[in-house]
Amino acid sequence: MRRAPQVLLIVTFLAFSWLAMMAVHELGHVVGAICTGATVEKLVLHPLAISRTDVVNNRNPLVVIWSGPVIGSLAPLVMLFVIRQAKWTCWPLAKFFAGFCLAANGAYIGCGSFERIGDAGDLLSHGSPAWTLWLFGVVTTPCGFWLWNGLGPTFGLGAAKGEVNRRLAYLSAGLLALNVLIELCFSPSH
Repeated sequence: MRRAPQVLLIVTFLAFSWLAMMAVHELGHVVGAICTGATVEKLVLHPLAISRTDVVNNRNPLVVIWSGPVIGSLAPLVMLFVIRQAKWTCWPLAKFFAGFCLAANGAYIGCGSFERIGDAGDLLSHGSPAWTLWLFGVVTTPCGFWLWNGLGPTFGLGAAKGEVNRRLAYLSAGLLALNVLIELCFSPSH
């Protein structure tokens, strides 16, 4: 039972980070669509689905597609900066989340280019050179890992020997529950 708060923190924050990363990524596509005059036909955010944004009247597909991973990587960094400046005690979670978003978006675009998966395939189909996708992945993925450096003790790893801030564990569980509830209540069926 001594490790229960650690397990709660790790499991819930990984799940929250995955769901929230997809939400921020899709927010990027939505912002790109709005800024270019395209129409968002459908936004899928569901805890049991891979997120997606369907856009029509899209005259600038590269802007809309690139907006997902770019905003999906930058917005969490801005959030981290604000939380760090405010000196909130949850800043290590914000740092982990920002790193997660950088690594996930970078791997998705960079590695996805080889199999033309999802946004990477769409970017290539609309004329983005493959090297731009690789460059995005090579820059963002290591930056995400760099942000994670030193966060082990926050999650009870290393010298912390399983001890974590219980308030962070409960905050993490609450964030996950809130995210799932919002997605279940407001998302159309996937």
